[in-house]
Amino acid sequence: MTRPPPARESRASHGKPPPRKSGQTPQSPLTCPSRRRAATCYILVRAKRPNTVIEFGTSYGISAIYLAAAVADNGTGHVVSTELSEAKVLAARENLEEARLLDRVTILLGDAMRTLNDIPGPIDLVLLDGWKDLYLPVLRSLESRLTIGALIVADDINFPSLSAYLEYVRHPANGYISVAFPVADGMEISCWTAGGVSGEAGAL
Repeated sequence: MTRPPPARESRASHGKPPPRKSGQTPQSPLTCPSRRRAATCYILVRAKRPNTVIEFGTSYGISAIYLAAAVADNGTGHVVSTELSEAKVLAARENLEEARLLDRVTILLGDAMRTLNDIPGPIDLVLLDGWKDLYLPVLRSLESRLTIGALIVADDINFPSLSAYLEYVRHPANGYISVAFPVADGMEISCWTAGGVSGEAGAL
């Protein structure tokens, strides 16, 4: 089993550690809440066994390491991640190389609304962890390429700016079955059904 270590400070970050999310400490870039979030992503990829994983918001590559580790342990699949900051792309690639998982990930530099346009389907799993106002536009841009049963994982759902996204994925008419998952700052896990549900599932 691939055990991705917490990424150490990258030379590309110019001596500054990655910015911390709530609950993180200066001594550890991955404390308990973030480890639980990362472990959840790892478990979902192992269980789903996706061929294509999309990550919106590479940042320093912490989540990408866990996604890539799961893909590697599955023995199949590839992660495509997108990031607007060139400095973060360089740092993420260095962290993935250090974890010996760089070959499992393609990082695209630029605006996700453009960089993801040419990614072919089917897409089996999506992690949304970038600019909050773009969660819904990015998801909508990917919908035609989602495989039935694709999982959509949205991080930081407690942010007020994600209210429109949550309203969309929680409305059954839009083709998702969706639940909140209790991690730091909240996580929403949605399953793309394209409206194809039956029995009691249709009432969720």
